[in-house]
Amino acid sequence: MVFPQSDIVLVSNGPGELLTWVYPLARRLHRDPVAARLHLVLTPCPHAHGEEAGTAAALGVFDRIIPARCFWRLLLRPRRHRRWRPQGVVVFLGGDQLWAVLLAARLGYRHVCYAEWVARWPRWCDRIAAMGPVAYGRVPRRWRPRAQIVGDLMADVSPEQGSAPPVPSAAPATIALLPGSKPAKLCLGVPFMLATAEKLHQHHPECRFLLPLAPTVRHHDLLRFAGPQNPLAATFGASAVRLAAPSPSRPHWSLCTAAGVRIAVVDRHPAHDQLRRCTMALTTVGANTAELGALAVPMVVVLPTQHPQVMRAWDGPLGLLSRVPLLGPVITRVVVSMVLRRGSGLAWPNLQAGRMVVPERIGPVTPTQIAREASVLLRHPARLETMARALRQLRGPGGATAALSAMVVEVLRLQVHCRRGKPLPPVAERSVAEQPVAERP
Repeated sequence: MVFPQSDIVLVSNGPGELLTWVYPLARRLHRDPVAARLHLVLTPCPHAHGEEAGTAAALGVFDRIIPARCFWRLLLRPRRHRRWRPQGVVVFLGGDQLWAVLLAARLGYRHVCYAEWVARWPRWCDRIAAMGPVAYGRVPRRWRPRAQIVGDLMADVSPEQGSAPPVPSAAPATIALLPGSKPAKLCLGVPFMLATAEKLHQHHPECRFLLPLAPTVRHHDLLRFAGPQNPLAATFGASAVRLAAPSPSRPHWSLCTAAGVRIAVVDRHPAHDQLRRCTMALTTVGANTAELGALAVPMVVVLPTQHPQVMRAWDGPLGLLSRVPLLGPVITRVVVSMVLRRGSGLAWPNLQAGRMVVPERIGPVTPTQIAREASVLLRHPARLETMARALRQLRGPGGATAALSAMVVEVLRLQVHCRRGKPLPPVAERSVAEQPVAERP
């Protein structure tokens, strides 16, 4: 379909959402094609690095990118910021849902909200694309005619919907290390992961290690977080590190420790091909767990709470409150205590399943303990395969990106016949999971 007088505005905030939600949808919209201009608006985020716009520009799929620093100016005077077309749709894909609501109102566009767990402003949503039954069930009955289950966008990260081919037993194990992308997580995660890799290397010298860089992190940032500039670096006992440049025999940058451990640093975004080949991963809490789950990579999720400043990297009200002067440390101690009592359910696969699919190690854990657990898993590959099989079953069928794209195109088509401010007709009473297999892309 052709909508020459329309704009599609994708709203997001962080590098994780850009690579796993925004980019696949943008590519799908280009494939359809809709002939509408495609824009990306980045919203304010307390954990942003300021380089998200550059990351998005490198993807090469947007007609215009508006960085987060320009968001307030766009919201206050949208017509002076640029010439917007008469009709369009704003699509929420990460961050604070309120920003997408306000932007759609200011532009006079329709609003589509991708709700992973809950749609917070259903009254101002023309369409609610629910990830699954949980998000759909949380939509008030009054607004449920606007909602539809489209599926998990993360399920489309991996094109392989069947079982992954077994790794030959003779092949050396590859361990992925994912310390996070925010400075508050990296200052803890980088030295912790390096120390764990050294401990694991002592018992499994044949193991290979790789560290996928987040789009907003540079190679030399790793040295800063692993070196004496970071007060936490000496806490875990990791040896000194140096950065080795790529060579004909080693195509990636490498972190080399004094103990003889070499960690390949993957700077390709997204690093799905490399992650999919990994035997297992050691990761922090966050979007990493959703990405690994979508790729069916077995993992151990680690949250060392002996350093409560890691709470400052959390999103939402808890992360904001933990940074409040004087009151922040008290709130952090209370929240950490609550997390310890809860004991599980912080990793995305476990949240989605409502049970322990992947192990979570929360508390005053040490690199020695995590290395010991990883060593046990490596000696029992059947456990890793059971975990991978559960992750593949959990992610469900693909097609969420195509379903969301179809919803956006439908809103563009309907707004031609519905005057501004008038509700759109209810969505069809059928989710992507209920469609016949032949209808799924």
